[in-house]
Parts: sequence; structure tokens; C-alpha cells
Amino acid sequence: MVQATIATAKSKRAFATHTPFHPKLPATPAAQVFSKTRTSLSLHLFSIDPTAVLRPISKKQHLKQETKQFLKYLFYVHVGLVSLGLLVALVSVEVYERRYQTPPEWTFRSRNIFRAARKIEEPDYSASGIIEWPDIDNNYASLLSRLEDPDVDGKDLELPANDQDRVWVFGLRRLGFTRKGLDISMKSEEWRRGYYAALMGAARAAEHLDQWVFDRSRGMSCPKEYMIGPSNPRPKPVPYGASSPPLEENCDPASEPPRTFYTKILTSTGFTSGQRLDAALAYGDYLDWKGLHESAEEMYDWGLDIAMGALPLEANHTVDTQTGIISSDAIYVSNNLLKAANALAVHHAQTGRPSTALPIFLSVLRARKQLSLPHVPAPPGEEHSRVQQFLAFAKWVLISPSYPPPPPTGDEAPIRNPKAICEEAAIMAHVGEILFASSQDRTQQSSAHDSKTLPQQQSGLSWTRDAVDISESTLSTMNLNDLDERQACAECLRSGMENWLAMVRKILKEEQTITATTGQKIATRRSWFWSGHDVENAEVNKGKWDHELQFVNERLSHVQELLSREDALRKARGASLLGNGMIFS
Repeated sequence: MVQATIATAKSKRAFATHTPFHPKLPATPAAQVFSKTRTSLSLHLFSIDPTAVLRPISKKQHLKQETKQFLKYLFYVHVGLVSLGLLVALVSVEVYERRYQTPPEWTFRSRNIFRAARKIEEPDYSASGIIEWPDIDNNYASLLSRLEDPDVDGKDLELPANDQDRVWVFGLRRLGFTRKGLDISMKSEEWRRGYYAALMGAARAAEHLDQWVFDRSRGMSCPKEYMIGPSNPRPKPVPYGASSPPLEENCDPASEPPRTFYTKILTSTGFTSGQRLDAALAYGDYLDWKGLHESAEEMYDWGLDIAMGALPLEANHTVDTQTGIISSDAIYVSNNLLKAANALAVHHAQTGRPSTALPIFLSVLRARKQLSLPHVPAPPGEEHSRVQQFLAFAKWVLISPSYPPPPPTGDEAPIRNPKAICEEAAIMAHVGEILFASSQDRTQQSSAHDSKTLPQQQSGLSWTRDAVDISESTLSTMNLNDLDERQACAECLRSGMENWLAMVRKILKEEQTITATTGQKIATRRSWFWSGHDVENAEVNKGKWDHELQFVNERLSHVQELLSREDALRKARGASLLGNGMIFS
């Protein structure tokens, strides 16, 4: 046993000191190398040089190799991230281009500025829901300066030579737009439409920044109520965490007044009568909000003149220019004329002149009832196969849609389509509101419940009820792709239901007061002049309006479900890639 152990130790030492055997085998084909026989496999394994495999490398070489590998993978990761970022940016540009389409002849920078302004203007752009109107104003100002620059997008435009008529953007003398109207008739229709959208967007931003100031020292905007200075002796405390309030000597108006942009549209050459009318009505609505009702009425009259100026020569006596009432025997009525007259009636109603507004509303409603019915389209043909639908979708994804065709100018005679019917419902809601409000004024003046008051209230309630019924039925038949028209009809339905509910509550409250007063008089003054029939009649009327209120509440819950589905539909269509939120309609 001892001898065997010694022999084993000697053999291990001999093997350790012996030179390893490296058999030099001839080159063999791959079929022989990878043979299934145990002998050929072991010979192939012994043919590998162990010194080449186990050869040590220095620490410096190892670090060098690891650094190369790290830099290589880091380069690959950066290339992938940059490619992914470019892909996301391109997809985002394409999505917003389809949502807010821009004229193809504009430069890429101008188109991007317009898309950015429209994107920020959406309420759901920021998580807080706050719209940054200073940023929107800066974007539209930069866009207007590029569109009016002959070296950028304003080729062939004739600008005024006087620099006093120009608004300089960011204080730079090379960026600015003029306050005066321009002749843009030589430009294409797409360019003019985009220029009009930019001016209207700048006017919207200027309205929201009307009472804002810009601090030159810090380059920030804030409401004027926080400014410290002689014109604001009692500044409002700034919110917690906000910057310190600005000083008046460092502040300028945050934007041009809205008048600059509205009058520029009205005095420029090349816009359609519909575009000029929309600008006049928007400016009049802004002046009403400011409390300048006389100036607002001048703008509404100007809008009515614009609509009448586009009528044919034989239709000059369609509207009474003194009252705004459309003649009953009018031979031609345009959409712009109906819009201008309706806006004038709303202005009179809001400024406390319902007796002046009511005849205009009724004349507009009569003119709309006389409109011709739309042409019924032919029934659709056979449905496309799934392959054709897939090819159409692939074409839609890969090829950008063309710029939308020009919308109607508004000088055409309208037709009685679902949109027009919904506008009729809105007018009926206005008429019902005026009738009901007039009955309330009569009640306050007579300080008693006149016998003529309740029928007039019921008349206004009837007009409102019919408006709600028409709006609801029309909304259910509208095309799902007509988002703007559906929203207008939904707003009409919502306001009609609110008026209906308020009217019923008002009447019920009055009936409860009458019931309590009548019962008290009979209890205190019992005679043959007072009988129980008065109390019974009051109780019957009160029960009638209780049932009416219950019915209105049930109807309101149904309408709220309908409106919630409508809002969900609009959000889904607006947020998806298929959403077609055209602004040039």
C-alpha cells in the first residue's frame, strides 16, 4: 500500500514536469473532425493549444479592451435613442399636421410655429389645464412677422414704409408685423386662409391678455392686478411660491389690443365676406364683454353691412337697416345675413332690449323655416372588401392628406340641413328666454301675479321645451364626423335644458308663494268673499308644476348621459390620429 502511494506521487511529479504532448495531426475534413467516434473527438480536443487559451494578458490591455467594448455599446445605444427620438418627433409632427393643417407653401418653420400655437391653445395640453396665453401670443406674433416678411413667406406683399405702423416682436427691429390692413389678393387661397387663422388666433390671445403686463426686466408676463405702481395702488398679493410682483416702471402691455387684429382683417383686401363678418362679430362680442355696448352695436351694424353688400343687386331690400328685421317677402337670404341678424338680436337681448331683439329673432326663424331642403344623396353602393379597406388605411397612413378645400364664403343661400335645424332650435330657445324674462319684468313692476303673466311664462316655457326636443332629435341624426356641428348642437341642448329647469323652478316657487298667501288670507279673513276654491286651485297648480319639475329632472338625467357620451366621443376623436380637428371651417 505504501509502495503504491509512493508510485502515484512520483507519477504526478513526472507528469507535472514533463513537456506537454502536442500531436501534430494532419488537416482533416470537417466531417472527420466532427465524427461521432470517441477517438477522433478526443484527438481534435487535444489539438487546441492550451498556452494560447490560458495566455495571461496585462491589466492595461484588459482595461483597453473593456473600454472599447463600452464605447461601442454606448455608441449603439446613443444611435438607437437618437433614431427613436427622431421617429417620435416625425410622428408627432405628422399627427399635429393632420389635426391642424397648414398651407403647403409656408416654410417648415412657419408651419411648426402655427402648430405649436394651436397645440398650446388646447385645454388638455397641460396637466394643470392652464392655457399659457403669453406663449400663444408670442407664437402668433412670430408667425405674423414671418408671413409679412418678403424674404420668408410674404413675397410680393407691399408693406407700409412707416415703421410707426409696425409692431416689433421681442423688441427686435427685424421681426415685426404691421397694424394696417394689407392687400393679399395676389396670394393663393390657402395662404390667405392660413393668414386669416393666424390673425384670429392672435386676436384670441390678445383678448385673454387684455389686463396683463410684461415685465421687461425679467421677461415674464402676469396679470395687471399684481403690479406695483401708481396705477394700481392696491395690488393683489401674489400666490404662494410665485415670483415677486413686477414694478410699473418695468412693465409694458403684454400684447397688442384685440382691435389691432380685428380691424386688420376688416381693412385688408383679399379676405372673403364670411371671414370679415366673423371678425366683425367676434370683435363686437369682445366689446360687449368689455361693457362698450355702443361700440359693439356699431360692429354688429358693420357686420350686417358686410353681409348685405355681398347680396345680389335685386335683393337690396331684404333687411330693414334701421331695425335689422328680415323682410317676410325676401327673395334671397344668405347664410351671412342670417348670422349677422342673429348676432344683432343676441346683442339687443343681452343689453336689456328684448322688445327690439324679439322681432329680429322671429324674422330670422321665419327665414330659416323657408329654406329649401337638402338634396338627398343616392344610396351607398356595396361595401369594400377587407383588402380594399386595409389598402385605403395604409394609403392614409403613408401619404399625408391634401390641404382641405376652401369652405363656403357664406354668400350662398343656406339649406335646411341638420346644422340649420339646430340653429333654429337655438333661436327658439332665445325666444323662449325673452318671453319668460318679459313676464318676470311685468310681475316685478306690478308687484302681483297678473293673470297675463302665467300664460306668457307658459309660452316661453313651450318655446324652450320645443327647442330642447328639436336639439336632442337633431343631435342623434348628425354625422359622427361633424364634430364642430355636433358640439354646437350639444351646447344648444345643454343651455335649453338649463333654461327649462330654471323656468320650472321659478314658476313652482311662485305657485308655492301664492298657495301660502292665499291660505293665510282665508284663515285670517273668513267671509263669503273668500272660499276654499282659491286654495284648491292653488294646490292644483302647485301639484301640476311639481310633476313638471319631476319630469324635467328625469329628462335632465337622460340629456346628461347623452352629453357625456358626446364629450367622450369628441375627446376620443380629438385625441386619436384619426381626429380631424379642422380649424378652417
